[in-house]
Amino acid sequence: MVEDTLPQIDIVTAIQQVTPGEMVQERGEGAPGEARAVVDNYDQAFDRLTMEILTMLESSKVLVVWCFDQSGSMKDDQKIIRDRIDKVYSELGIKEIASGGSLTTGVTSFGKKFVVHLDKPTENLEQIKKAIDAVPTDASGEEITSSALALSINRYSEYARRSRRRMALILVSDESGNRADHDVHLQDTISLARDSRCHIYILGREAVFGYPYAHISWEHPQTFVIHYLPVDRGPESGFVEQLQTEGFHRRLDSHPSGFGPYEQSRMARETGGIFFMLPSVELDVVGLDERRYRLDSMRPYRPDLKVRQVLFDEITKTTMRSGLTKIIYEMNPYNPEAAKIIDMRTTFSINPREFIQQVKFEQAKALVYMGYLDRMRTALEGIWHERDQEVAPRWQANADLMRAQLLCYKIRLYEYGAYLNEFVKKPKIASARKEPNLHFIHWSLGRRQKMITGEVTREYVAQAKGLFADVVANHPDSPWAARAEKEMSSGFGVELQPYYRRRPTGGGNQPLISVPKL
Repeated sequence: MVEDTLPQIDIVTAIQQVTPGEMVQERGEGAPGEARAVVDNYDQAFDRLTMEILTMLESSKVLVVWCFDQSGSMKDDQKIIRDRIDKVYSELGIKEIASGGSLTTGVTSFGKKFVVHLDKPTENLEQIKKAIDAVPTDASGEEITSSALALSINRYSEYARRSRRRMALILVSDESGNRADHDVHLQDTISLARDSRCHIYILGREAVFGYPYAHISWEHPQTFVIHYLPVDRGPESGFVEQLQTEGFHRRLDSHPSGFGPYEQSRMARETGGIFFMLPSVELDVVGLDERRYRLDSMRPYRPDLKVRQVLFDEITKTTMRSGLTKIIYEMNPYNPEAAKIIDMRTTFSINPREFIQQVKFEQAKALVYMGYLDRMRTALEGIWHERDQEVAPRWQANADLMRAQLLCYKIRLYEYGAYLNEFVKKPKIASARKEPNLHFIHWSLGRRQKMITGEVTREYVAQAKGLFADVVANHPDSPWAARAEKEMSSGFGVELQPYYRRRPTGGGNQPLISVPKL
């Protein structure tokens, strides 16, 4: 096993400003790859991979390089591939065609660092399986995806050249990868793959709709506190195109986008490979939505996979796109300054005096936030005349959904302040314990249909529902329609409910287990 760090060479940071058509011509061979191939399981992906390798073997020898993400969340996937890799290498006839060393394999992996597990490519299945078994678990939470693919190609390219082999690089990962690494290395990795005649195939996961993160719920085995662990799976576009807040705090949903992460989809398409979109296998994904969108319905809404700089230039030249993007980034809950305004408290103390102090602070903050939302809505209305001039259905849908959400979030915020005021006057009664060992920890805010501000908000609720209904009608069978339906179904009202949790028992002197990074 050989471990490499990042290459000690200057990385070209200038982004190539060319269109996808120009890229295909530069490759000089065949059509671009598939940025979206939906499969139900690994077997379906293996069937396609096998046919791809067979096609390559018809004209030359082939080197297949498996590159594994070392995240703890990928251990089950690695085992599946290790146990079924015979399917790729023998079930559909590759064994006979690849006899005499026509097909060889390399294995690499990455987390924060890059590791080579087969220094010399082999056709021995047992050695390949042993190499996959050696893939470690990296607890850093870092995935240098673009760098790892480039290092994999560089490590084996001389062998491929000497033995006159085509190269197929198969990335196995459930995350998009480190953003800073992609920013610097993505385009160079694509160029290197094309220059090396290497197709990049990706066994990956669907991106979260317009948002970087899915979240996995994890209960601490000692404190019993639930943690929401971020898994970087998106977005599907070169830049975030959806609000990253759900009104009270940063999004925790895993709303499906219908596409893979931008970087991985782009790598597969530009190198003649395939992005295989596997279903999510984690049982603890927060807000998991398993719906699948039909390709014919989604075709008009495909994300643009051009180079980021080209996408940025197109956004800045369009009043509607630049206006929407400005609102998204000004309402970014990951920005500490914005978070001071738009992150609202959703858990409250069970101590009456402390509860009242928290309510007073949040009510004052809500007034500031509502003014902030008004400014965002005014800014959007100021450019709304450009909406019908927008040629891309995707950006029309972005505008339509945001218009409805901004109004919806103000209504909920107004209801939030009024509800807390009523709760102070007439607090709920909750038992201190529930059997067998559950204790009342705090009040937790949830959504509901019932509202207490009906006289004041009725007209605005009707308007918001109408805007959401327009999204559903104008963009049917799409993530925008699904998101609008979700907003309406969860209601405009709020409610505090008692939250119970087990308390730790014994072992108080033991060091706490660290919260994992995925």
